Amino acid sequence: MVDSNPTLAEAAAEFLPGLAASGRGESQQEVNRFVRWFGRDRLFSSMTAPEVAKYAEQLSSSDTDYARKLEFLRAFLVFAKKKGWTGTGLSGHLKAKKGKTAAAGGRQLQQVDLTRQGYEELRAEIDGLKEKRLEVIEEIRSAAADKDFRENAPLDAAREQKGHIEGRIMELEEMLKAATVIGEEVRSNVRIAIGAQVLLHDLASGDEYSYRIVHPREVDPLQGKISLASPLGKALMGKGEGEEVEMTVPAGKMRYKIQRIEG
Repeated sequence: MVDSNPTLAEAAAEFLPGLAASGRGESQQEVNRFVRWFGRDRLFSSMTAPEVAKYAEQLSSSDTDYARKLEFLRAFLVFAKKKGWTGTGLSGHLKAKKGKTAAAGGRQLQQVDLTRQGYEELRAEIDGLKEKRLEVIEEIRSAAADKDFRENAPLDAAREQKGHIEGRIMELEEMLKAATVIGEEVRSNVRIAIGAQVLLHDLASGDEYSYRIVHPREVDPLQGKISLASPLGKALMGKGEGEEVEMTVPAGKMRYKIQRIEG
């Protein structure tokens, strides 16, 4: 039993087991996506009607079966209201938006907000689905080896599963195309200056390094203090989070991505 002010993840964990087994799978998928979207650690009490409405809007613009999915989420929000986790009737704001027109060459994408954790979880889900798709393709090949297609249930099941997987991959990829990672746009203006602590990701080896940019008189390699006049220091000065820098060393060129900047 969760407390009176649960996180979204805790609320979902209490809601889902109470569903009928026949419809639990689909509902769980949609509720978990809703939770990832806003962040597993987000308190339910902090959810607002405009956020829920915006979620419904982006869903309706990227999914032809959104009406059914919204019903799963409405049930979740009604449950939350009955539990007293929210003082607002959020379920009424999950309205399908009609009249969405396709942009030239494809559907119009609505900007959506994701936490960094939610973004990475969606990326991981896509990677997992692509691996699963390869397994299903192999199952299709094996099932197709049976020349009697009239009653080849394994082949039919594998083909249906492949269709579901590809649809989900397309849906997730569209979500990521329209996503803005919240909490990071504020840091986009943070630039490296003297005194900054910088976390770098080596794009060749995958290793991470932490340095502090200091005046040449303060250099201390053992403590990770590098000079602003050094080749790396010069390459980093004035750069922001997410940018890549390149420097030439005797062994060739080294490339880093700036993961984080701290004052």
